[in-house]
Amino acid sequence: TIHLRIPESSPVGTAIGSVKATDADTGKNAEVEYRIIDGDGTDMFDIVTQKDTQEGIITVRKPLDYETRRLYTLKVEAENTHVDPRFYYLGPFKDTTIVKISVEDVDEPPVFSRSSYLFEVHEDIELGTIIGTVMARDPDSASSPIRFSLDRHTDLDRIFNIHSGNGSIYTSKPLDREISQWHNLSVIAAEINNPKDTTRVPVYVRILDVNDNAPQFAVFYDTFVCENARAGQLIQTISAVDKDDPLGGQKFFFSLAAVNPNFTVQDNEDNTARILTRRNGFSRHEISTYLLPVVISDNDYPIQSSTGTLTIRVCACDSQGNMQSCNAEALLLPAGLSTGALVAILLCIIILLVIVVLFAALKRQRKKEPLILSKEDIRDNIVSYNDEGGGEEDTQAFDIGTLRNPAAIEDKKLRRDIIPETLFVPRRTPSAPDNTDVRDFINQRLKEHDTDPSAPPYDSLATYAYEGNDSIAESLSSLESGTTEGDQNYDYLREWGPRFNKLAEMYGGGESDKDTS
Repeated sequence: TIHLRIPESSPVGTAIGSVKATDADTGKNAEVEYRIIDGDGTDMFDIVTQKDTQEGIITVRKPLDYETRRLYTLKVEAENTHVDPRFYYLGPFKDTTIVKISVEDVDEPPVFSRSSYLFEVHEDIELGTIIGTVMARDPDSASSPIRFSLDRHTDLDRIFNIHSGNGSIYTSKPLDREISQWHNLSVIAAEINNPKDTTRVPVYVRILDVNDNAPQFAVFYDTFVCENARAGQLIQTISAVDKDDPLGGQKFFFSLAAVNPNFTVQDNEDNTARILTRRNGFSRHEISTYLLPVVISDNDYPIQSSTGTLTIRVCACDSQGNMQSCNAEALLLPAGLSTGALVAILLCIIILLVIVVLFAALKRQRKKEPLILSKEDIRDNIVSYNDEGGGEEDTQAFDIGTLRNPAAIEDKKLRRDIIPETLFVPRRTPSAPDNTDVRDFINQRLKEHDTDPSAPPYDSLATYAYEGNDSIAESLSSLESGTTEGDQNYDYLREWGPRFNKLAEMYGGGESDKDTS
């Protein structure tokens, strides 16, 4: 007896195992054929003879189910079609063996009661109405509870929802057959104990029509009536459309909203109607446009109706009824000048006015001189010095001592931090004589600083400013003079040098002039 095992989820055609018989003969005399001759699994399994290996391969013939049957027994026969066949362990012409196959349990996904579901529902149902229920079970012996859900990729607008426990599908938003007549959903079933093991089933929802839309004009009608029209003359044929789709087909009725003295409607009973005149002659100078309300109703339940308004223009026509003009102002125009010609003339005038305005604006702009003529002028008027001082180490750039002590003025030196515009030879000025007062003053202060115990212990710099001696010309202010202008003698101005000669002539010569006079 040979024992074999196979999982219940194995697909049809799966090889379960093999049996092999041997023969002492060689060549064709050693060839063996295998067949299943008896057992309780003859309809569930097949055996195939492999010529090259002289084996019998047992395969699955139908799907297996552990919960239905767990053990099968097969009786396999091996036969040598040539002389003196025998099994390796049994001997003579033919022999049989027993094969037992055990089906192993596998955690299978849930199984729906149908391969697909179709539900039909009217579009006017209330929210939360159940439209149908799907059912699924766990095929395993454990019979785990099932949880249902909707694949939201198949219901992006979230119109439907499903009860996770019992699989009832209900509406969560209003339905509208005119927007979508079919909804194709996908329901997912999963075991609560093993949520990863899922099964899907398609659910088709068909929305049934309800008469909730009123019929309307099929197209926009541009209707006119001739001024010379006769009573009972046909001016327009109308039709209607409806978004609803009743089982018996569309049926429309046409009528006027109120009695009209100028026009009437005649129902053709084929979903069309004719608009007819009720009197002779119309004048566009009196009334250029008529509004005609037409009521359109359907034949379904509940009856739906709407009112469409026809705009009827009064036009001038020829004797054949062909429209020539529908504007009341056309009669006021001079002969030979049409409305199109007037429009063309007005357009030309407007274009000319625009050209004149643009030309005047350009001319005015040319007269204005810009504040800056060109970029070159900007560069000529702006001089940039991209240099910086030498800092504390630059002792030649500026001599602050010259301002503090005029007596210490040295030769004028050129600045080294900028490029001078012109080169000139500096004028040398005679140096001031050594001033003993300044030297004594500085030496005294230096000595006091060196002997000062409160001075800081580190090197320091003390700066002393010297304003210089009094002017040799003394004060020129009259505030210090005790004499009046008449008593003042200005002859001493000539002793001050050539620079004061003009003052000496102005003031010194004045006294002589007075004496002479």
